[in-house]
Amino acid sequence: MSTFALPRRRLRILATGVALLGLLATLIASPMPPVAAAPLPTAATLPAPFNPGLIISDYNFFNPDALTESEIQNFLEERSCRPSDGVPCLWEYRETTTSQPAQGAGHCWPYFGGENETAARIIAKIAAACTISPEVLLVLLQKEQSLLTRPSESGYLRATGYGCPDTADCDAQYFGFFNQVYNAAWQFRQYTQEPDRAFKVGTIDVGFNPNAECGSTPVALENQATANLYNYTPYQPNPVAVQNAGDQGDECSTYGNLNFWLFFNDWFGESTFEPFSLVFDECLNFVSGQNCRVPSLIPVGPAA
Repeated sequence: MSTFALPRRRLRILATGVALLGLLATLIASPMPPVAAAPLPTAATLPAPFNPGLIISDYNFFNPDALTESEIQNFLEERSCRPSDGVPCLWEYRETTTSQPAQGAGHCWPYFGGENETAARIIAKIAAACTISPEVLLVLLQKEQSLLTRPSESGYLRATGYGCPDTADCDAQYFGFFNQVYNAAWQFRQYTQEPDRAFKVGTIDVGFNPNAECGSTPVALENQATANLYNYTPYQPNPVAVQNAGDQGDECSTYGNLNFWLFFNDWFGESTFEPFSLVFDECLNFVSGQNCRVPSLIPVGPAA
């Protein structure tokens, strides 16, 4: 694996919109309806209807500078948090992390471990290492395990749902907050580096539920970020789920990608916002899949 790293122009971007207080929900990305402690925002309260082919822009998905470490900490402290099992809220959580090597050109940069790192620092460092927005990681933690508002012992072990199939418990080798967040970011970068997958830019059949009898419809996936979300959570909400966004659908409804969209729009503003590509790193504005590979190095030497 190549150890050459891509140059990256870090551009500080202010998050569009302000996180709304009082968003309290217990959500998991599963075929079962979410159990809500307080209502989710509904699709009607958000600036645009849910589009299954464009859940989030590449700009919002791949921007590692969307929030600083201190802004992440402030955001966590603003959540109304009611923990269980004797665990701390995420704003006061700490963990000693382990170093991770560089993953090659265009992939995650090295992560240097540290003692008693806060959740905010872990999220910020992983976002920077893997060029994934910290806003995306925060939303992922909430939609998978309600970790920002209803943290639990199980939630910290399975924080981002990484290594968690629909039909079995999670793989224990990936348990733990840091382990989960790093591997989720690594996986999003892996999807991006190797985009020829089940879900890629183009028109793809997307099911409504793990139960094949619930059916599927073709979805025109418009960008790599949306394809990444489907590769991670391979279902779209059915019309009943979308019509009742923030509430309960039917036996074929799934909520993972719909809830991701609801949380992001409510907390950080329009998820599909995309600025002019000329003012942002070209590696974060994709035309069709992954476009950030380093060109092959051509050896220079005497002719054979």
